Amino acid sequence: MKKRVLSLGLAAVMAFSMTACSSGTSEETEAAGNEAAAEGGEEGGEAAEGATFKIGGIGPLTGSAAAYGQAVQNGMELAIKEINEAGGINGYQIEYNYQDDENDPEKAVNAYNTLKDWGMQMLLGTVTSKPCIAVGAEAEADNMFLLTPSGSAVACIAGDNAFRVCFSDPDQGRASAQYIGEHGLATKIGIIYDSSSEYSDGIRESFVTEAANQGLEIVSSEAFTADSNTDFSVQLDKAKENGAELVFLPIYYQEASVILKQASDKDFAPIFFGCDGMDGILSVENFDTSLAEGLMLLTPFSVDEEGSQDFVAAYEEAYGIEPLQFAAGAYDGMYAIKAAAEQAGVTPDMDVSEMCEAMKGGMTQIEMDGLTGAGMTWNEAGEPNKAPKAVKIVNGVYEMQE
Repeated sequence: MKKRVLSLGLAAVMAFSMTACSSGTSEETEAAGNEAAAEGGEEGGEAAEGATFKIGGIGPLTGSAAAYGQAVQNGMELAIKEINEAGGINGYQIEYNYQDDENDPEKAVNAYNTLKDWGMQMLLGTVTSKPCIAVGAEAEADNMFLLTPSGSAVACIAGDNAFRVCFSDPDQGRASAQYIGEHGLATKIGIIYDSSSEYSDGIRESFVTEAANQGLEIVSSEAFTADSNTDFSVQLDKAKENGAELVFLPIYYQEASVILKQASDKDFAPIFFGCDGMDGILSVENFDTSLAEGLMLLTPFSVDEEGSQDFVAAYEEAYGIEPLQFAAGAYDGMYAIKAAAEQAGVTPDMDVSEMCEAMKGGMTQIEMDGLTGAGMTWNEAGEPNKAPKAVKIVNGVYEMQE
Protein backbone atom coordinates (compact mmCIF):
# COMPACT_ATOMS: atom_id res chain seq x y z
CA MET A 1 0.00 0.00 0.00
CA LYS A 2 1.36 3.43 -0.94
CA LYS A 3 1.69 6.01 1.81
CA ARG A 4 2.12 9.73 1.44
CA VAL A 5 4.67 10.64 4.03
CA LEU A 6 7.00 12.96 2.18
CA SER A 7 6.67 15.64 -0.43
CA LEU A 8 9.92 16.49 -2.14
CA GLY A 9 10.01 19.55 -4.38
CA LEU A 10 12.81 20.13 -6.80
CA ALA A 11 15.75 21.91 -5.27
CA ALA A 12 16.60 25.32 -6.67
CA VAL A 13 18.96 24.69 -9.52
CA MET A 14 22.32 26.42 -9.37
CA ALA A 15 24.04 27.18 -12.67
CA PHE A 16 27.61 25.96 -12.79
CA SER A 17 30.38 24.80 -15.08
CA MET A 18 31.77 21.36 -14.30
CA THR A 19 34.05 18.94 -16.09
CA ALA A 20 32.18 15.68 -16.72
CA CYS A 21 33.56 12.60 -15.01
CA SER A 22 35.52 10.22 -17.20
CA SER A 23 33.95 6.82 -17.77
CA GLY A 24 37.35 5.18 -18.00
CA THR A 25 39.15 4.38 -14.76
CA SER A 26 37.38 4.33 -11.44
CA GLU A 27 40.31 6.33 -10.02
CA GLU A 28 39.39 9.27 -12.23
CA THR A 29 35.74 9.20 -11.26
CA GLU A 30 36.54 8.65 -7.60
CA ALA A 31 38.78 11.71 -7.68
CA ALA A 32 35.97 13.73 -9.22
CA GLY A 33 33.57 12.44 -6.57
CA ASN A 34 36.01 13.38 -3.82
CA GLU A 35 36.29 16.86 -5.28
CA ALA A 36 32.49 17.17 -5.33
CA ALA A 37 32.35 15.96 -1.74
CA ALA A 38 35.01 18.46 -0.70
CA GLU A 39 32.97 21.25 -2.26
CA GLY A 40 29.85 20.19 -0.38
CA GLY A 41 30.33 22.54 2.58
CA GLU A 42 31.01 22.22 6.26
CA GLU A 43 27.49 21.04 7.13
CA GLY A 44 27.81 17.82 5.14
CA GLY A 45 31.48 17.34 6.04
CA GLU A 46 30.90 17.54 9.80
CA ALA A 47 28.11 14.98 9.75
CA ALA A 48 29.97 12.66 7.42
CA GLU A 49 33.22 12.44 9.37
CA GLY A 50 34.92 11.29 6.17
CA ALA A 51 32.22 8.78 5.14
CA THR A 52 30.40 9.21 1.84
CA PHE A 53 27.67 7.49 -0.14
CA LYS A 54 29.19 5.79 -3.18
CA ILE A 55 26.67 5.70 -6.02
CA GLY A 56 27.48 4.10 -9.36
CA GLY A 57 26.11 4.76 -12.81
CA ILE A 58 26.22 2.64 -15.97
CA GLY A 59 25.22 3.59 -19.51
CA PRO A 60 26.42 3.96 -23.10
CA LEU A 61 28.87 6.82 -23.61
CA THR A 62 30.01 5.44 -26.96
CA GLY A 63 28.13 3.69 -29.75
CA SER A 64 24.68 4.18 -31.25
CA ALA A 65 22.91 4.92 -27.95
CA ALA A 66 25.57 7.28 -26.59
CA ALA A 67 23.20 10.26 -26.47
CA TYR A 68 21.13 8.41 -23.87
CA GLY A 69 24.05 7.46 -21.66
CA GLN A 70 25.68 10.88 -21.81
CA ALA A 71 22.38 12.53 -20.89
CA VAL A 72 21.97 10.21 -17.90
CA GLN A 73 25.53 10.88 -16.75
CA ASN A 74 24.96 14.62 -17.00
CA GLY A 75 21.63 14.55 -15.20
CA MET A 76 23.06 12.38 -12.44
CA GLU A 77 26.10 14.63 -12.09
CA LEU A 78 24.02 17.80 -11.97
CA ALA A 79 21.76 16.44 -9.23
CA ILE A 80 24.71 15.19 -7.16
CA LYS A 81 26.37 18.57 -7.39
CA GLU A 82 23.24 20.26 -6.06
CA ILE A 83 22.62 17.67 -3.35
CA ASN A 84 26.20 17.89 -2.09
CA GLU A 85 26.09 21.68 -2.03
CA ALA A 86 22.86 21.50 -0.01
CA GLY A 87 24.41 19.21 2.62
CA GLY A 88 24.21 15.77 1.01
CA ILE A 89 21.99 12.87 2.05
CA ASN A 90 21.34 12.71 5.79
CA GLY A 91 24.38 14.98 6.14
CA TYR A 92 26.69 12.71 4.12
CA GLN A 93 28.25 13.67 0.81
CA ILE A 94 27.98 11.62 -2.40
CA GLU A 95 30.76 10.23 -4.55
CA TYR A 96 29.86 8.85 -7.95
CA ASN A 97 31.50 6.74 -10.60
CA TYR A 98 29.97 6.35 -14.07
CA GLN A 99 31.03 3.54 -16.42
CA ASP A 100 30.48 3.12 -20.17
CA ASP A 101 28.71 -0.09 -21.24
CA GLU A 102 28.43 0.72 -24.98
CA ASN A 103 24.82 -0.58 -24.83
CA ASP A 104 26.25 -4.10 -24.51
CA PRO A 105 25.04 -6.51 -21.78
CA GLU A 106 28.41 -8.21 -21.27
CA LYS A 107 30.23 -4.88 -20.99
CA ALA A 108 27.52 -3.65 -18.62
CA VAL A 109 28.21 -6.58 -16.28
CA ASN A 110 31.92 -5.81 -16.47
CA ALA A 111 31.12 -2.19 -15.59
CA TYR A 112 29.03 -3.37 -12.65
CA ASN A 113 31.93 -5.44 -11.34
CA THR A 114 34.27 -2.47 -11.74
CA LEU A 115 31.89 -0.38 -9.66
CA LYS A 116 31.65 -3.09 -7.01
CA ASP A 117 35.46 -3.09 -6.76
CA TRP A 118 35.27 0.69 -6.30
CA GLY A 119 32.88 0.20 -3.38
CA MET A 120 29.52 1.04 -4.94
CA GLN A 121 26.62 0.97 -2.47
CA MET A 122 23.73 1.87 -4.81
CA LEU A 123 23.31 1.95 -8.59
CA LEU A 124 21.55 4.53 -10.74
CA GLY A 125 21.34 2.54 -13.95
CA THR A 126 21.61 1.04 -16.32
CA VAL A 127 20.29 3.17 -19.17
CA THR A 128 19.09 0.75 -21.86
CA SER A 129 17.04 -2.41 -21.40
CA LYS A 130 19.29 -5.33 -22.42
CA PRO A 131 22.24 -4.18 -20.29
CA CYS A 132 19.82 -3.37 -17.47
CA ILE A 133 18.42 -6.90 -17.50
CA ALA A 134 21.92 -8.38 -17.36
CA VAL A 135 23.07 -6.06 -14.58
CA GLY A 136 19.77 -6.45 -12.77
CA ALA A 137 20.42 -10.15 -12.27
CA GLU A 138 23.81 -9.36 -10.71
CA ALA A 139 22.38 -6.64 -8.49
CA GLU A 140 19.55 -8.90 -7.35
CA ALA A 141 22.05 -11.61 -6.36
CA ASP A 142 24.01 -9.01 -4.36
CA ASN A 143 20.83 -7.37 -2.97
CA MET A 144 22.22 -4.07 -4.28
CA PHE A 145 19.68 -1.25 -4.57
CA LEU A 146 19.09 -0.42 -8.25
CA LEU A 147 17.12 2.48 -9.70
CA THR A 148 17.11 2.69 -13.49
CA PRO A 149 16.18 6.05 -14.99
CA SER A 150 15.25 4.58 -18.38
CA GLY A 151 15.43 0.78 -18.49
CA SER A 152 11.85 0.16 -19.58
CA ALA A 153 11.69 -3.60 -20.31
CA VAL A 154 9.60 -5.43 -17.71
CA ALA A 155 12.55 -7.65 -16.78
CA CYS A 156 14.77 -4.64 -15.95
CA ILE A 157 13.29 -4.52 -12.45
CA ALA A 158 12.48 -8.20 -11.99
CA GLY A 159 14.15 -8.27 -8.57
CA ASP A 160 12.57 -6.73 -5.49
CA ASN A 161 15.73 -4.64 -5.10
CA ALA A 162 15.00 -2.70 -8.33
CA PHE A 163 12.90 0.34 -9.21
CA ARG A 164 12.57 2.59 -12.26
CA VAL A 165 11.85 6.25 -12.99
CA CYS A 166 10.49 5.76 -16.53
CA PHE A 167 7.35 3.93 -17.64
CA SER A 168 7.65 0.24 -18.47
CA ASP A 169 7.38 -0.90 -22.09
CA PRO A 170 3.82 -2.21 -21.68
CA ASP A 171 2.77 1.07 -20.09
CA GLN A 172 4.34 3.04 -22.96
CA GLY A 173 2.61 0.95 -25.62
CA ARG A 174 -0.73 1.10 -23.85
CA ALA A 175 -0.50 4.86 -23.27
CA SER A 176 0.50 5.50 -26.89
CA ALA A 177 -2.53 3.67 -28.26
CA GLN A 178 -4.78 5.45 -25.80
CA TYR A 179 -3.38 8.84 -26.75
CA ILE A 180 -3.77 8.19 -30.48
CA GLY A 181 -7.31 6.91 -30.04
CA GLU A 182 -8.52 9.50 -27.55
CA HIS A 183 -7.12 12.39 -29.61
CA GLY A 184 -8.40 11.01 -32.92
CA LEU A 185 -5.02 11.21 -34.60
CA ALA A 186 -5.68 8.31 -36.99
CA THR A 187 -7.60 5.07 -37.38
CA LYS A 188 -5.32 3.11 -39.74
CA ILE A 189 -2.00 2.36 -38.11
CA GLY A 190 1.26 0.95 -39.45
CA ILE A 191 3.96 -0.32 -37.09
CA ILE A 192 7.70 -0.62 -37.71
CA TYR A 193 9.56 -2.23 -34.83
CA ASP A 194 12.80 -3.96 -33.88
CA SER A 195 12.04 -7.61 -33.15
CA SER A 196 15.54 -8.10 -31.72
CA SER A 197 14.90 -5.51 -28.99
CA GLU A 198 12.98 -6.26 -25.78
CA TYR A 199 12.18 -2.56 -25.58
CA SER A 200 10.67 -2.30 -29.05
CA ASP A 201 8.83 -5.62 -29.11
CA GLY A 202 7.44 -5.12 -25.62
CA ILE A 203 5.96 -1.73 -26.52
CA ARG A 204 4.57 -3.08 -29.79
CA GLU A 205 2.81 -5.97 -28.08
CA SER A 206 0.91 -3.83 -25.57
CA PHE A 207 0.19 -1.20 -28.24
CA VAL A 208 -1.51 -3.79 -30.44
CA THR A 209 -3.64 -5.03 -27.53
CA GLU A 210 -4.80 -1.55 -26.57
CA ALA A 211 -5.28 -0.48 -30.21
CA ALA A 212 -8.19 -2.92 -30.43
CA ASN A 213 -9.82 -1.23 -27.44
CA GLN A 214 -9.38 2.16 -29.11
CA GLY A 215 -10.91 1.15 -32.44
CA LEU A 216 -7.56 1.44 -34.24
CA GLU A 217 -6.89 -0.82 -37.23
CA ILE A 218 -3.36 -2.19 -37.55
CA VAL A 219 -2.90 -2.26 -41.33
CA SER A 220 0.77 -3.31 -41.28
CA SER A 221 3.22 -4.51 -38.65
CA GLU A 222 6.71 -5.03 -40.03
CA ALA A 223 9.85 -5.92 -38.13
CA PHE A 224 13.55 -5.35 -38.58
CA THR A 225 16.49 -6.50 -36.48
CA ALA A 226 19.79 -5.05 -35.33
CA ASP A 227 21.35 -6.75 -38.36
CA SER A 228 18.92 -5.19 -40.85
CA ASN A 229 18.43 -1.64 -39.64
CA THR A 230 19.56 0.41 -42.64
CA ASP A 231 16.98 -0.29 -45.34
CA PHE A 232 13.32 0.10 -44.43
CA SER A 233 11.86 0.04 -47.93
CA VAL A 234 9.75 -3.08 -47.39
CA GLN A 235 8.31 -1.84 -44.09
CA LEU A 236 7.49 1.61 -45.47
CA ASP A 237 5.99 0.23 -48.69
CA LYS A 238 3.69 -2.08 -46.71
CA ALA A 239 2.46 0.80 -44.57
CA LYS A 240 1.96 3.07 -47.56
CA GLU A 241 0.20 0.45 -49.71
CA ASN A 242 -2.17 -0.42 -46.85
CA GLY A 243 -3.18 3.19 -46.26
CA ALA A 244 -1.52 3.82 -42.91
CA GLU A 245 -2.41 7.30 -41.67
CA LEU A 246 -0.02 7.01 -38.74
CA VAL A 247 3.13 4.91 -38.38
CA PHE A 248 4.00 3.88 -34.84
CA LEU A 249 7.75 3.64 -34.22
CA PRO A 250 8.57 2.04 -30.84
CA ILE A 251 12.28 2.23 -31.66
CA TYR A 252 15.41 4.23 -30.94
CA TYR A 253 16.17 7.54 -32.60
CA GLN A 254 19.00 6.36 -34.85
CA GLU A 255 16.83 3.97 -36.86
CA ALA A 256 13.95 6.44 -36.76
CA SER A 257 16.06 9.09 -38.45
CA VAL A 258 16.76 6.68 -41.31
CA ILE A 259 13.07 5.77 -41.59
CA LEU A 260 12.05 9.44 -41.82
CA LYS A 261 14.60 10.06 -44.58
CA GLN A 262 13.50 7.01 -46.58
CA ALA A 263 9.81 7.86 -46.09
CA SER A 264 10.46 11.32 -47.49
CA ASP A 265 12.22 9.80 -50.50
CA LYS A 266 9.07 7.75 -51.12
CA ASP A 267 6.76 10.78 -50.71
CA PHE A 268 5.13 8.98 -47.81
CA ALA A 269 4.03 11.47 -45.15
CA PRO A 270 1.88 9.89 -42.44
CA ILE A 271 1.99 11.01 -38.83
CA PHE A 272 4.98 9.37 -37.17
CA PHE A 273 4.59 8.57 -33.47
CA GLY A 274 7.24 7.21 -31.10
CA CYS A 275 8.02 6.69 -27.42
CA ASP A 276 10.85 7.76 -25.14
CA GLY A 277 13.51 6.05 -27.29
CA MET A 278 12.73 8.61 -29.99
CA ASP A 279 14.11 11.40 -27.84
CA GLY A 280 17.44 12.49 -29.31
CA ILE A 281 16.40 12.42 -32.96
CA LEU A 282 17.04 16.15 -33.36
CA SER A 283 20.67 15.62 -32.36
CA VAL A 284 21.52 12.91 -34.91
CA GLU A 285 24.61 13.92 -36.87
CA ASN A 286 23.93 14.95 -40.48
CA PHE A 287 20.17 14.42 -40.05
CA ASP A 288 17.89 16.92 -41.77
CA THR A 289 15.75 17.88 -38.77
CA SER A 290 13.04 19.27 -41.04
CA LEU A 291 12.15 15.63 -41.76
CA ALA A 292 11.07 15.30 -38.12
CA GLU A 293 8.54 18.12 -38.37
CA GLY A 294 5.23 16.90 -36.96
CA LEU A 295 6.76 13.83 -35.32
CA MET A 296 5.07 13.00 -32.02
CA LEU A 297 6.36 11.02 -29.08
CA LEU A 298 5.40 10.12 -25.56
CA THR A 299 7.96 11.60 -23.22
CA PRO A 300 7.77 12.58 -19.56
CA PHE A 301 9.78 15.78 -20.07
CA SER A 302 10.04 18.78 -22.38
CA VAL A 303 12.57 21.61 -22.29
CA ASP A 304 9.71 24.02 -23.04
CA GLU A 305 7.67 23.24 -19.93
CA GLU A 306 7.48 26.08 -17.43
CA GLY A 307 8.56 23.83 -14.57
CA SER A 308 11.67 22.70 -16.46
CA GLN A 309 13.26 26.09 -17.04
CA ASP A 310 15.64 26.22 -14.07
CA PHE A 311 16.90 22.72 -14.82
CA VAL A 312 17.30 23.46 -18.54
CA ALA A 313 19.23 26.65 -17.81
CA ALA A 314 21.58 24.90 -15.38
CA TYR A 315 22.08 21.98 -17.76
CA GLU A 316 22.88 24.25 -20.70
CA GLU A 317 25.26 26.25 -18.53
CA ALA A 318 27.10 23.09 -17.47
CA TYR A 319 27.12 21.10 -20.73
CA GLY A 320 26.38 23.51 -23.56
CA ILE A 321 23.40 21.54 -24.92
CA GLU A 322 19.70 21.08 -24.19
CA PRO A 323 18.84 18.11 -21.97
CA LEU A 324 17.05 15.02 -23.25
CA GLN A 325 14.36 13.39 -21.13
CA PHE A 326 17.00 10.80 -20.16
CA ALA A 327 18.86 13.55 -18.30
CA ALA A 328 15.65 14.58 -16.56
CA GLY A 329 14.98 10.96 -15.58
CA ALA A 330 18.46 10.60 -14.06
CA TYR A 331 18.10 13.91 -12.24
CA ASP A 332 14.78 12.78 -10.77
CA GLY A 333 16.36 9.43 -9.97
CA MET A 334 19.04 11.01 -7.81
CA TYR A 335 16.49 13.07 -5.94
CA ALA A 336 14.36 9.95 -5.44
CA ILE A 337 17.40 8.19 -3.96
CA LYS A 338 17.94 11.14 -1.63
CA ALA A 339 14.27 11.19 -0.58
CA ALA A 340 14.10 7.44 0.02
CA ALA A 341 17.41 7.36 1.89
CA GLU A 342 16.32 10.19 4.13
CA GLN A 343 12.92 8.60 4.70
CA ALA A 344 14.60 5.34 5.69
CA GLY A 345 17.46 6.90 7.67
CA VAL A 346 20.15 5.31 5.49
CA THR A 347 23.80 5.96 6.36
CA PRO A 348 27.03 5.04 4.52
CA ASP A 349 28.19 2.65 7.23
CA MET A 350 25.43 0.16 6.34
CA ASP A 351 26.45 -2.83 4.26
CA VAL A 352 25.04 -3.08 0.73
CA SER A 353 22.24 -5.52 1.58
CA GLU A 354 21.16 -3.66 4.71
CA MET A 355 21.10 -0.42 2.75
CA CYS A 356 19.04 -2.04 0.00
CA GLU A 357 16.43 -3.31 2.46
CA ALA A 358 16.06 0.17 3.91
CA MET A 359 15.84 1.79 0.45
CA LYS A 360 13.12 -0.64 -0.66
CA GLY A 361 10.93 0.57 2.17
CA GLY A 362 11.86 4.20 1.62
CA MET A 363 10.98 4.18 -2.08
CA THR A 364 7.41 3.02 -1.45
CA GLN A 365 6.84 5.73 1.15
CA ILE A 366 7.93 8.86 -0.70
CA GLU A 367 6.01 11.20 -2.96
CA MET A 368 7.93 13.74 -5.02
CA ASP A 369 7.41 16.37 -7.65
CA GLY A 370 10.06 15.98 -10.34
CA LEU A 371 10.90 17.00 -13.87
CA THR A 372 9.27 13.85 -15.25
CA GLY A 373 6.09 13.95 -13.21
CA ALA A 374 4.20 15.55 -10.35
CA GLY A 375 3.24 13.60 -7.25
CA MET A 376 5.37 10.61 -8.29
CA THR A 377 5.10 7.52 -6.12
CA TRP A 378 6.48 3.98 -6.43
CA ASN A 379 4.84 0.66 -5.66
CA GLU A 380 6.49 -2.45 -4.21
CA ALA A 381 7.00 -3.82 -7.74
CA GLY A 382 9.27 -0.84 -8.41
CA GLU A 383 6.94 0.86 -10.91
CA PRO A 384 6.33 4.62 -10.86
CA ASN A 385 2.91 6.18 -10.79
CA LYS A 386 2.68 9.40 -12.84
CA ALA A 387 0.76 10.78 -15.82
CA PRO A 388 2.12 10.32 -19.38
CA LYS A 389 2.77 13.32 -21.61
CA ALA A 390 3.16 13.78 -25.37
CA VAL A 391 5.19 16.25 -27.41
CA LYS A 392 5.19 17.23 -31.06
CA ILE A 393 8.15 18.59 -33.01
CA VAL A 394 7.12 22.01 -34.33
CA ASN A 395 9.61 24.32 -36.05
CA GLY A 396 12.46 22.14 -34.88
CA VAL A 397 11.59 22.10 -31.18
CA TYR A 398 9.48 19.96 -28.86
CA GLU A 399 6.03 21.38 -28.15
CA MET A 400 4.09 19.88 -25.24
CA GLN A 401 0.63 18.68 -26.23
CA GLU A 402 -2.57 18.87 -24.21
